This record gives sequence, C-alpha cells and structure tokens, in this order.
Amino acid sequence: MNQDKWLYYSTFLKEYFIDIGLNNTIAIGLNILISLLVVALIATILDIVFRKIIVQSFKIFSDKTRSTFDDFLIQSNFPRFISHFIPVSIVWLVIPYIFIAYPKLILLLHKIILIYIVILSALVFRSILRTIKNYAETKPKYQDKPIQSYVQVFMIFAWGTALFFIVNLVIGYDIINVATFGAASAVVLLIFKDTILGFVASIQVSVNDIVRIGDWITFSKFGADGYVTEINLATVRVQNFDNTFTTVPTYSLIADSFQNWRGMQESKGRRIKRSIFIKQSTIKFMSNEDLNKLKQIQLIAPYIEHREREVSAFNKSLNADKSSLINGRNQTNLGVFRMYAESFISENELINPDLFLMVRHLAPTDKGIPLEIFCFTYDKAWQNYERIQADIFDHLIASVPYFGLEIFENPTGSDFSNMDVNKAK
Repeated sequence: MNQDKWLYYSTFLKEYFIDIGLNNTIAIGLNILISLLVVALIATILDIVFRKIIVQSFKIFSDKTRSTFDDFLIQSNFPRFISHFIPVSIVWLVIPYIFIAYPKLILLLHKIILIYIVILSALVFRSILRTIKNYAETKPKYQDKPIQSYVQVFMIFAWGTALFFIVNLVIGYDIINVATFGAASAVVLLIFKDTILGFVASIQVSVNDIVRIGDWITFSKFGADGYVTEINLATVRVQNFDNTFTTVPTYSLIADSFQNWRGMQESKGRRIKRSIFIKQSTIKFMSNEDLNKLKQIQLIAPYIEHREREVSAFNKSLNADKSSLINGRNQTNLGVFRMYAESFISENELINPDLFLMVRHLAPTDKGIPLEIFCFTYDKAWQNYERIQADIFDHLIASVPYFGLEIFENPTGSDFSNMDVNKAK
C-alpha cells in the first residue's frame, strides 16, 4: 500500500466530519481521538491473545521440567511482562502509517511507547531478580544469606537507570552531560545515603559472616534480643523473645557493638556464671570437731582428709602452737565449701568437664563475699539450660548452712521486727 493510500485512510474521518459541517480543528481532534481508540482497542486485543499464549506456553513448559526455577518465573509474572512487548512492538510499527498525516503526533506517541518499554523492561528485570531470590532461598547454601539486600540494590539501580532514560525522553536532553550527571549523582547520593550505607553494610555482614538469618543476637542500643528473621538492605528484623519485632539499621551491625550468640550455639557448651554471696561474719577457721562433722559429707570427705595431712605436716615444720587456731595454717569453712561446690559441679553429668570449670572468690563487697560458679552445660537450649543452672544453685544454697555459713541478704520488714523484739527482751 503506497503512501497516498495511507494518507487517505489517515484523514478519512477528518474529511467526513468536515463534510457534515464540523470545523477543521474539531474534525482533526475527533479523527485523532477515534484513531487512538482503535489503536488502543487493537493493542488490548493483541495483548490479551499473546499474554494467554505465552503464559500458557510457559506453564506447559514448566510442568515438563524438574527445575523449580521456571515455576518461580511464572510466579513473578515474567511471562506476562514479556508478552506485553509483542503488541507494543506492533503498535510502534503501525503508528507511522495510521498517523502519517500528523508527524508531530507520531513523535509524541513513539516517546510514550518508549517510556512504556523502559518501565516494562524494569518490571521484567524485577521479575527476574525476584525469581533468582525465591529460587536461591530454597537452597540451604543461601538460606542464611541477605539475598533480599542485593535484590533491593539491583532494583534501585534498575529504577534509577529507567528514570534517567525517561527524563531523557521527556525533556529531550542528553543526561550524560557531565554537569547534569554530576548534579544528579549528588542528589542520588543524598537521597539514597542510608541505602548506600546499608548496601556496604550488607556486603560486609555477608562476607565477614557477622550475622545470619536465624542467629540469636542481643543489641542493647535498640532493645533487640531475639532471632534474626530478615536481613534487608536498610534494616535487620529481629523477633524478640516476647514475640515483638525490632528493626535494626543494617549499618549499625558494623558501626556498633552487639552480641551474637551463634558462637555459643555452635560450641560444646553454654556457660554458667553466677555468684552466691556469703556473709563475711560467718567465715571461720575449722576445728577438728568441725572437720570430723563435715567428713560425713561423702563428696568432700577425701579432700578434707588430704588437706588435713598437708596442713598438719606444714604446721609441724613450723612448730606452730595450735592451742590457738590462728597459728599456722588452718582450713576455713568457706574454703571447704568452695571445694565442695567444685566437686559437686564436677560430678554433675550435665556439665561438660572438657570445658573450663572453676569456683572462685571475687573481691569482697558490701553484700558479702561473692563465690562465683563458672562452668559449661552440655545442653544449650535456653529452657534446659535454666533448669540445670537452677538445680545446681538450689542445691548449693541449701548446702551453705551445713558449713556454718550464711548467705547475705538485705534485712526485710520481718528482720527489723525481730530486732525490735530482741531489744525488748
């Protein structure tokens, strides 16, 4: 079909409207409007047809393959976005013929189509990224990696590129111009400052294996104490043990100090570190009668006997006058209790003997002498760990009076009442 015939069909409606009495401007407007509606109708019909064909073809192909990658492609609407390119390409080709009488309109419509193609390309790219993300998350190797962060970075880059192209199409100016590009870069850096910092942090978190999804972290600055459920470009989501959620800026993971309990969970034991405060006025030297009484405690009897021989030999070498217990060396009730606590913990089958185990004195305080228990349990599950710790301290606290010791406590109301009664007597 030659150009004259296309020109005739392009202006056919305009001539008709002029013949029925409409002025030239209205006739041209109606001609263009009706032509646009016809093009839009044809494009819509083509879009529906090609979308059904392409989407259905993808589904048939997906059902015949073992890989789940193509399933995720369908879920992310990749076939649907791809199908839009065919009708829009056809419209691009026919517009110069349908609107041959209106060259400026052709340029405008081509710009609009190009903008649509740019947006459509970004959507296709997004669907591919989502497919890669969803597919990678099914692989154990990548389940603890911040894939979402990388997807967000690429999407920002894609939409930024699309925006530049759209601006270029709208204003018809070369955005690669150095001054313009520099100004645009400054604006982008300002707007996406947190995103850029988050991206850098995400890379460092991933490469250095600082945090994984599923890690238990404690971040006092943000009130976070729980398991990491999501690592994004800008934030890390933590589900606290009270089932609330805390969002922590990703950059804070490398800028601030926090506690990651993964090392404990992957180790051979979980640490117990707690003190019993002994009242200092109850500490005393042990007489032979006291020691003989404590020998009835089977767990500590061998130690007392061995220690008695050592002390006796030392005192004889000094010719110490034992008519007073302060002369020479003597065993104290606190020392014997300390060894009893260590022996009791060592005999506990729930305590890992291969890891560090110790019972020690800390510096005296106004609340007594802290006797610190330091050991590791085999079981690292929180509930079981607390039970083991409670059982150990239940026993040790109940054992304290057997050694003539008392646990320090601040006086309460009943204590003051007893003091008043004793004074009255």
